[in-house]
Order: sequence, then C-alpha cells, then structure tokens
Amino acid sequence: MSEVFLRRLTPALSSFTGRTQDYRILSIHREIEELEPILAEINPSGLITEWLPQKTDQLLGLKLSIPHIIVATHKCYPNVLSVDVDDLAVGREAAEALSMVGFKSLACLGNGTPYSSLRIQGFMDTISLKEIPFSRHTESGFEELRYSESFTKPTQAMKDWLEALPKPCGIFAVHDPLGRFLSGACTQLGIGVPDEVAIIGANNDPLVCGLTFPMLSSVSIPWNEVGKVVGRSMQEMILGQKQITHTCQLISPSGVFLRHSANHLAIQDNMLRRSMSYMTERMKEPISIGTLCSHLNISRRTLERKFKEILCCTPWEMLCQIRVNHAKQLLSATVHPISRVAELSGFNDPERMAVVFKRLTGKSPSQFRK
Repeated sequence: MSEVFLRRLTPALSSFTGRTQDYRILSIHREIEELEPILAEINPSGLITEWLPQKTDQLLGLKLSIPHIIVATHKCYPNVLSVDVDDLAVGREAAEALSMVGFKSLACLGNGTPYSSLRIQGFMDTISLKEIPFSRHTESGFEELRYSESFTKPTQAMKDWLEALPKPCGIFAVHDPLGRFLSGACTQLGIGVPDEVAIIGANNDPLVCGLTFPMLSSVSIPWNEVGKVVGRSMQEMILGQKQITHTCQLISPSGVFLRHSANHLAIQDNMLRRSMSYMTERMKEPISIGTLCSHLNISRRTLERKFKEILCCTPWEMLCQIRVNHAKQLLSATVHPISRVAELSGFNDPERMAVVFKRLTGKSPSQFRK
C-alpha cells in the first residue's frame, strides 16, 4: 500500500504484530514486474492491499492463493474481503453539516474516482428534498502519490465554476487534499473562506487539515476501526476461522470535525450567528431556548421565525443536531460509557439522548458505536 494508507492503518495493525504474525511492507506504486518476484521470495501467509485502479487487477492476476484483503473499495472480488469506509454515508455527513447553515447554494468538488462518485451521490441524496441550487465540478490530478503535495493551480474551468456559484455557498470536497486545494483556489480568487464559501473535506487527516488556512473542516473517518477490522479478519482467515466469498465490509464515518473553514460564523444573519455561537459554546450545559433568548435579549418568536426561514429548522432542533454531532465523535473516538457520552453532549439523561439520537440518525447510540 501507499505511505498515506500505511500511516492510517498502522496504529491498529500494530496490535496484531507478534511471534505468530509479522508484516512486510511493499509500496503499491512499484511496478508489477518488481512486485511479483518480491512476493514470491517473501511467500506471505496473507496479503493486505490498498485498492488502486489497474494495480489491483494486476495483483489479483498473480493468483497467489492466500487470504487476501483489499482496503478502500466497495467492489467485491471472488474469495477476497473488501473493507472500506461507507462513502455514501461520508457524503451524507457532509450534507447534513452544511445544511445546518442557510447557504444560497451547495456544491461538491470531486476528483473522478469511484469513491468520489459515491460521496457526491450520498451528498445529493441528502439534499434532494431541499429547494436549494446545487452544482458539482470535477478536478483531476490528485493521485495518492501526490497526496501530501499542495502546489497545483486550479484550472480556468474551476475558477469560472467558483466565481459563478451563488454566495454564500457550502462546498463538500471529497477528500482533504482537494479541500486544501479548494481553499487555496478561493484565496487566489479573493473569495472569503468561510464567509463566502464554507468548505468541508473528508478523511480528517491532521497533516492536511491542520496545514490548511483556514484550518479545514472534515468528515472524520475511524481509521483505527478500519485497521482493527482488517487485522482481525486477516488473523481469522489465516487460522481458517473466516471463509470469504464475495464480501465487502463497510465502516461508518464518525461525524464532521468542524474547524475554521466551515462553521456557524459563515451565517450572515447576526442574530443567528450569535445564537449558534451560544449553542455551540454551551452545548454541554442544560440550556433551554428560553435561556438563550434571555441571554441574547431577543424575542423567542423572532428567533424561531429566523431559524425557520434561513436554517429550515427550529432552534431546539438545531441544538439537538449540534449535540448529536458531538455525541457521534465521542462514540467513535472514545470508550466512554453511553451515560458519560450523554453527559458530555449536554443530554445528561442517556434515555433522552437515545431518543433524539435515533430520530436524527436512524440508529441507537450503541448501534452507531458498534
């Protein structure tokens, strides 16, 4: 696999390393003529590979007859286990986060890969009932080999696309390097981020998100869980405890990690911006809409009308969504019991959190964590 993917899976895979199982690392960017003799010499008990177009078919063509797991694809292959993040759900997470703000338009920036199409489809499915202009654009040249590089200039077609979008606009870039690229393109064109364009990427890679200005919001992928599934499944396959036919195991994303590139500051209405700030900062406290109105010195009727007109929800529904988003991150990134997650998310009562969580996500907190 590539260095990028190896970095994602190593923390979880390392727990399976021992006297009974060891790893040899090969770069997937080597030519198949190099890989074939090396694999023959190593004679591995199992093979874990990152999916790449053409290279995957070449590796399968070697007919190694050993347990084989392919990571990062929804495609199913005979006698191989595929493991991937649920890309449709990644798009849905981004759409739900951007739908929390009253943008004049929404858009997706893709890179032409299979996961890009799935993530955009999930985004479109989520906003399909909303009467809001939608646009998409594809920009190529973001191969994994150049994942960490950030010098590419936007094409004229992309510049024209960005300038024509009704502002303020929320844009989902299907992975973090594309989000970083988009942020840089906006800066070159004098388009403010997040005031005119709010950006959400995907993968939540700290080496990309943290080195982007403004820092990039992103759909969080539980790479540790992906690595656990891969390591455990390979162990079971080698021991003959797991039989594979045509199987793909999908891992759900774990919410959106909001940074400066997409947050409530993008809301133009001052009253709503102050309300969202208050809700976010005091999410863990047992606040009510009445206390919110009193603190901001605004009438409840006016606040509810503005929320309905601009954000298409009530203030209470928005507060519930903020708390559920925070609960998602805690459920996927910590081992806190459900009762503690409810407390840290402002629900206090686990039963109350379970009711709201299932209403907004379709799953109970324990199902989401599993």
